[in-house]
Amino acid sequence: MSYILAIDQGTTSSRAILFDQALAVAAIAQEEFAQHYPASGWVEHAPEDLWKTVIVTARAALAKAGIDAAEVAAIGITNQRETTLVWDRKTGAPIHRAIVWQDRRTAAICQRLKADGHEAMVTRRTGLLLDPYFSGTKLAWLLDNVEGAREKARRGDLLFGTVDCYLIWKLTDGRVHSTDATNAARTLLYNIREGRWDEEICGLLDIPLEMLPEVRDCAADYGMTMPELLGRAVPILGVAGDQQAATIGQACFQPGMMKSTYGTGCFALLNTGATLVESKNRLLGTIAYQLGGRPTYALEGSIFIAGAVVQWLRDGLRIIAAAGDTQALAEAADPAQDLVLVPAFTGLGAPYWNAECRGAVFGLTRNSGPAEVARAALESVGYQTRDLLEAMRADGGGEGVLRVDGGMTASDWTMQFLADIIGAPVDRPRVLETTALGAAWLAGSRAGLYPDAEGFAKGWARDRRFEPGMDEATRRAKYDRWKLAVAATLSA
Repeated sequence: MSYILAIDQGTTSSRAILFDQALAVAAIAQEEFAQHYPASGWVEHAPEDLWKTVIVTARAALAKAGIDAAEVAAIGITNQRETTLVWDRKTGAPIHRAIVWQDRRTAAICQRLKADGHEAMVTRRTGLLLDPYFSGTKLAWLLDNVEGAREKARRGDLLFGTVDCYLIWKLTDGRVHSTDATNAARTLLYNIREGRWDEEICGLLDIPLEMLPEVRDCAADYGMTMPELLGRAVPILGVAGDQQAATIGQACFQPGMMKSTYGTGCFALLNTGATLVESKNRLLGTIAYQLGGRPTYALEGSIFIAGAVVQWLRDGLRIIAAAGDTQALAEAADPAQDLVLVPAFTGLGAPYWNAECRGAVFGLTRNSGPAEVARAALESVGYQTRDLLEAMRADGGGEGVLRVDGGMTASDWTMQFLADIIGAPVDRPRVLETTALGAAWLAGSRAGLYPDAEGFAKGWARDRRFEPGMDEATRRAKYDRWKLAVAATLSA
């Protein structure tokens, strides 16, 4: 058994990636699924789509590699975080579509809890802010708005889970209702200082503790898959939320190391070791990973719209046919025009945390066209990353090299602008599938197939370093213009 199967269940697609004994990619399968927008600021997924695409891609990856499940030592799971599911304990039927992490419908609940003076307590215990982003208020909304849900939950008939938990439950035919510490840490319900579900916070939201999963290490036994799914029962031995899995895949095991992942959103994590830093700049405290019962903490900045802005160019404005078209457009843009796009399509994340503001474009002229809009879209990702790093630096970290991963890092233009605007080197790894790699290493190390953290870190390899080339005056002027655009967006 010389392969590890990584299941990477993301916001817009599910992927399965097979890694061989040398941690090289042997096969990849991917399938997109539908996004549902029932109201402004609401985003949902059909749970059956998540499940179906995971199984289809897992089987496809095995077929592409020409192997069967007998050669797979273990499965590692990584997933979109905060997305919230509730299902019937007996039948397994979801009571509603999954409410996606981007969804902002619970803004009023968060405002009420803030007005009642609860945010300081919640932040102290969970590391998080009272924002619709996190799972807890989404779960409360489901219990309040699905007919009969509260009564069923109080009777013990309903289960809650993030996507990893739901997949584990399905893969094991309902035998395991469990999640890992990194996903638990994103629910707004988990005390990351004490490593337990917080009874007081659950009480504030009227959430029965009985519906919450057991919390385990990132590398742990999560049960065996049903044999009929892949042709043989395979152990699930690794689980981590996507951004934490990417942190592991980037081998950011030492305090002070940081990475930024560019998928649908953008997420920067700074390893703070055994210290849970209380941010004074509206960043999040979270668990980077938990091994051997010991959590390693991180500071995190979350941007809601990164790669999603490119999807908007393709599917909304229809000015590109494929994501890769943006680089050529950006290079062709008129340098005399300086458009600024603030992609607050579902509000702004860190460090602003405004759920109500919406996107805006500044600096439009009669000569502005697709090229200028595409360049502004790519630049917005760099500007938002600098916002995060400025907050990290103010909290006492965030200096040095930034390791990057995710689909957008394939664009040399975007990565060079990122290095220019943050004024620091940007390292792109040789293996870009760092999220899946992190999940694979967790499972493979537990299975005895891969080396320990120190050995894994030695194998990390850089593809390219982007050095900042922009002069300081230009950098300052461009960032100041961004800050003015954000201020105008927030006040609109």
